[in-house]
Amino acid sequence: MDHVSKQVRSKNMAAVRSRGNLSTEIALGKLLWAAGLRGYRKHWPVAGRPDFAWPKHKVAVFVDGCFWHGCPCKTIPATNAAFWRNKICKNQERDRRVVRQLRAEGWAAVRVWECAVGSRKTLSRINRLVAARKNQPIRP
Repeated sequence: MDHVSKQVRSKNMAAVRSRGNLSTEIALGKLLWAAGLRGYRKHWPVAGRPDFAWPKHKVAVFVDGCFWHGCPCKTIPATNAAFWRNKICKNQERDRRVVRQLRAEGWAAVRVWECAVGSRKTLSRINRLVAARKNQPIRP
């Protein structure tokens, strides 16, 4: 059972922003900068509006919140489980559709879980992809 009214819950959920999140987008931005990965643009106007994009090399990076995108590290709430399962499945379907569209347009797309933002593996993966794209011609 929820401890707040529907109006309060709605107001709280509406306050959740898709940009400027400290645990995802801002955290990865600081790590990219510290690692010397520069030249990216934020929210570049292509499919899905990636959190970080290197338009010249057609590399897009999305930072997905674990709860909202269905990371295995999170569980679906017991309250209104069918709603949440449906919501998360739709988010995942949209994520796959966006990645397919970007790839069809010649972009390389990377999705990073919120829980993996600070890992060396994540930075290494992004760094390798950007470096590889710098050294090859990009198809239109």
